[in-house]
Amino acid sequence: MTQAPERRRLLPMLGHVNGKRSPLTCELKCGSQCMTPDANTSSNEYVHDVISAAMSRRAALGLGAAGAVTVGLVAATAQPAEATYGYWGQGRARLDFTPVKPVNMTVDDLTVPKGYDWSPIIRWGDPLFYDSPEFDPKNQSPESQSKQFGFNSDYLDIIPDPNGLTGVLVNNHEYTNENTMFPTGYEKTNLTNMVKTAIQAHGMSVVEITRAKVGEPWTYVRGGARNRRITLTTPFVVDGPAAGSDLLTTQDDPTGKRVLGTQNNCSGGVTPWGTVLSGEENVHQYFITSGTAEEKRYGFPTTMPSRRWPEVEKRFDARIPGYKNEPNRFGWVVEIDPQNPNSAPLKHTAMGRFKHEGANVRVGDDGTVVAYSGDDEKFEYIYKFVSAKKYKQGDKKHNMTLLSEGDLYVARLKGNSPKKQITGDGTLPRDGEFDGSGEWLPLVKGGKSMIKGMSVEQVLVYTRLAADKAGATKMDRPEDVEPNPHTGKVYAALTNNSDRGTAGKAGVDEANPRTGNRDGYVLELTERHNLPQAIRFDWNLLLVCGDPTKDSGTYFGGFPKEKVSPISCPDNVAFDNSGNLWISTDGAPSKIGYNDGLFKVTLNGSERGRVQQFLSVPQDAETCGPVVHDTEGMVYIAVQHPGEDGSFEQPRSYFPDYALPTRLEPGEFSMPRPSVIQVFRKNRDNKPQFPGNVSDQPGKGENRDKRRKNGQTGPKYRGYEDKSTRELQQRARQAPKSYEG
Repeated sequence: MTQAPERRRLLPMLGHVNGKRSPLTCELKCGSQCMTPDANTSSNEYVHDVISAAMSRRAALGLGAAGAVTVGLVAATAQPAEATYGYWGQGRARLDFTPVKPVNMTVDDLTVPKGYDWSPIIRWGDPLFYDSPEFDPKNQSPESQSKQFGFNSDYLDIIPDPNGLTGVLVNNHEYTNENTMFPTGYEKTNLTNMVKTAIQAHGMSVVEITRAKVGEPWTYVRGGARNRRITLTTPFVVDGPAAGSDLLTTQDDPTGKRVLGTQNNCSGGVTPWGTVLSGEENVHQYFITSGTAEEKRYGFPTTMPSRRWPEVEKRFDARIPGYKNEPNRFGWVVEIDPQNPNSAPLKHTAMGRFKHEGANVRVGDDGTVVAYSGDDEKFEYIYKFVSAKKYKQGDKKHNMTLLSEGDLYVARLKGNSPKKQITGDGTLPRDGEFDGSGEWLPLVKGGKSMIKGMSVEQVLVYTRLAADKAGATKMDRPEDVEPNPHTGKVYAALTNNSDRGTAGKAGVDEANPRTGNRDGYVLELTERHNLPQAIRFDWNLLLVCGDPTKDSGTYFGGFPKEKVSPISCPDNVAFDNSGNLWISTDGAPSKIGYNDGLFKVTLNGSERGRVQQFLSVPQDAETCGPVVHDTEGMVYIAVQHPGEDGSFEQPRSYFPDYALPTRLEPGEFSMPRPSVIQVFRKNRDNKPQFPGNVSDQPGKGENRDKRRKNGQTGPKYRGYEDKSTRELQQRARQAPKSYEG
């Protein structure tokens, strides 16, 4: 048997990261991409000529006569409910809270505001079907994991049915942490079982949820009619212009139209027609390839990856002639119908192939559908897809074809200040803002390639190379890109890029103005005339993130720095019923020194740019999701990789059960389990609200011998706010990091 890679080879980022970002996270999440040569070696410009010295700040923001934005414009269109593609609950918004103080990065607890409580809805390993095995971390198998909730929750949505009492939860499972999933050394004698179990732990879950009253917490339904696991062995249909291309055929699929599985699903979104879009992101890290120019541009390695999948599943070895195209079959936006567990999930080639953080849709007044997406890697690009056909309200069958044909664009941004005013330390230019204009450069338009020397199929399969040739602007890790359903403005989380402006790397520009950018930005983009299909836009940096008490180079939309919560590494964004922006973070560095969290940002009026922290996640964890149903006073997030640096034997987190090995109740485990959690108000007696009438009693009729809801071993319905005791926190803090000996 091939020996496991040595520790230094496994963790090339060891000694090169600071603070909360772990070298283990870097390896497992993206294959330590930062330690490989830059995939983007194009010579695209980073700073463009000044648009006009006379351009006013108002015009740059798109607020003049030509670029006016009307607040609430989207909601005033003919399809207001569909345009929000979310559930806002009933009644007016009432999510008031006192911001939590930043939590030290060594604290293993989930911290929520005073007057709120939390509980898990579902955890890794919870059984989804009546015949699913109960979770047993010491005896895992691919067969059991295929019927259980997957690992490392990322994108999340809670989609209630019209009655508000039932619905579905949809969740992505981005990647696996074998060090916390399996005993130390397990791979030496059980590599095949470990790999195949991990394969089944990837993908997506669709889970029915229920509650007794609108505004109360949910419980998941074991055996729900819509429950579904989508994994790396689930058949997907490939559609769009590249379907059937010679670039997508393999010996297992000579048609190039049928792919087994989806992986590294990061963020996503709900469409106006009720389906879910999910982005395939860091797919490179599971393959071994020959090192062609195209493979290098996507970061695919030529050595055995640390998870060693090619040793077990030959399709992940692209050096084998019959599988040379297998890497091309991942890196797409996928679409699933959460209401129909028998429907075939789709991979949309018309939307291009890159490391999609996700995809989020907006419908214009004329029915034009656009989808925005970021390519999550340093010095990569922001994209937009514009449908060829129009949205038809209420016609789901038709609308599910909208992402199969259309035009694909990539963004080029220009600053409106002279180069010398962009100093690299966060100092604002003389006009008082990092802002400018931009254009969407066509890659495919009207069914034709706009890139010389590349066919449509080549543009869509090798979209990064096409964007290089088009001259797009290199950005600092563009992750979630979402339109605000209330205003049409688009917000992009630019997480960080410590290489910006360093020797031999791309320099600063007005859209990426900080050298060694470790804290990230939030970009606000306004399409001209607020038309989603516009080819020109205006932009500004809403936030230049960081801790203003430690860093003078921060900016918060003009709001006083001393009155904000410190925030670093924005990742996912969402909106509430009042149009506020919510940001989840991933990887706060040493100069922040805090656990990741969820933050509310005001976008309008005198408090524009005010950042307030709503919650903090446990040690080593990342905040994902989020979903904000403020009219109900409910907030939902996915907690990813809690205690990631620990080991199976010595956990660095006990989230979410927070139970000692000697004090376990049924269904509890003294180990970290990535989970979806809900945050809700306590009642007047300062006690948690419970989903009344939710029963674990046996069902009736044909279900007489089957337990209702999530069963005896599912998450409990009580609040979890005080479950993390000092003893548990001390144990977690003292546990050694798995890669340090």
